[in-house]
Amino acid sequence: MAILWILAVIVGFVFLVKGADLFVDGAAGIAAKLKVSSFIIGLTIVALGTSAPEAAVSIIGGIKALRGNTEAASVIMGNVLGSNMINILLILGISALVARIPVEKSSRHFELPFLIVVSLAFIILGDLGNSFEWYDGLILIVLYVLFMTYTIVMAKRTQPALLEADVTAVQAEERAPRTGFFGWLDRVGAKYEELKDKVWFLIVITVVGLGIVVLGAQLVVDGATYIAQELLRIPTSIVALTVVAFGTSLPELVTSVSAARKGDMGIATGNIIGSNIANLLFIAGLGFVCSGPVGVPFDVSSLADGYMSIIAAIALLVFSFVKGNKLGKAAGITFLVLLVAYYTYRICAAVGVCPMIEIPAFFD
Repeated sequence: MAILWILAVIVGFVFLVKGADLFVDGAAGIAAKLKVSSFIIGLTIVALGTSAPEAAVSIIGGIKALRGNTEAASVIMGNVLGSNMINILLILGISALVARIPVEKSSRHFELPFLIVVSLAFIILGDLGNSFEWYDGLILIVLYVLFMTYTIVMAKRTQPALLEADVTAVQAEERAPRTGFFGWLDRVGAKYEELKDKVWFLIVITVVGLGIVVLGAQLVVDGATYIAQELLRIPTSIVALTVVAFGTSLPELVTSVSAARKGDMGIATGNIIGSNIANLLFIAGLGFVCSGPVGVPFDVSSLADGYMSIIAAIALLVFSFVKGNKLGKAAGITFLVLLVAYYTYRICAAVGVCPMIEIPAFFD
């Protein structure tokens, strides 16, 4: 039984990643057919598409909390805060070791400070009643809509062709035709790209992709809850903070490391920061709304995770102003050390090896 649940989590992660890919391809293709600006597509549909795994896990967790599964509710908090830490400390940490990553001016002066403020507001809001209610979720979603509206307006004024330039810069490398199984995969890929020009196919892969993401989220939440409760006997929040958060961050990890190896990291930090803002406001907000009157608990461990996500954002802000506004190996090593140190402490505290540090709350 334990092996089946572990396999369920692994399959769920695969579904989340591949389902998000199909959803992004379909939704972006449909938007392009409707003559929507490619920059707007990248800023909205593609950006939210890469966060589809987190969103699906959050929604499923909220629905299960509404049905009385309090452990599933803790998956929301661990997934959101854990993903934010992993996005900065792991993804940018590894990427910075591969290549120096430039931090855009707008990220240094607006998005990153905004992320820090939002992170602080998030833990204050949760600490008010030691939980997040459905109306807290609405507040967070409204804030995200306002943020996206401002971002789109400013982006259209300053860099209307950013996505076009970025896409043009990444060209497919020419290579000799492959044979055998890999050749068959190449032919399937070519046929897939050909069908993406047809509206009916775009609609199909959008719907199918969304369905796969939802199914993957169901497997991940159920599997993570079982592993925490029955197999490891540790709080579900720890599994959510580590395994679930890492799994839902796979799209960002693969994309960022691949881009770093190709030397195409001009807007990577902006994408990570944008994803973190979406996690706190939109992704978490959806989960809180779906939890209804039950709400999602915000305990001392969530408070610690919230503070750590702020420390990660502050570390990113500090390193973004040194060495030509680029993240280098010093930043990468610092990020990874912070992640390993904090995760080691949280896991040790969860299993009773060391005490949980009493962190002062804003409201008692």
